[in-house]
Amino acid sequence: MYAIIQDGGHQYRVEKGQRLQVELKELDESGTMTFDNVCLLAGEGAAQVGTPFVEGARVEAKILKPEVKAAKIEGHTFKRRKGKHRRYGHRQRYTEVEITEIAG
Repeated sequence: MYAIIQDGGHQYRVEKGQRLQVELKELDESGTMTFDNVCLLAGEGAAQVGTPFVEGARVEAKILKPEVKAAKIEGHTFKRRKGKHRRYGHRQRYTEVEITEIAG
């Protein structure tokens, strides 16, 4: 069984036991999180497609790492013949979760 969930402007195809990096969240102390925006449930019988979300469907996840930093992205801009150069870098922060249950 798999589901397509929407979280923070992104859509993810998830299955039970899958590890996933989602946008950084303010977390509670329970160590779990619930995704209520389920766009599709499939795998057993006919697929349920939401308009836009499937009612009563949810995906439970266990928080593995509350904050993970991605690899650093470095960039460089310049204006030719002007002597203007600028370097910049960015590291995106994520929350790593493991899908424990898909209920619909």
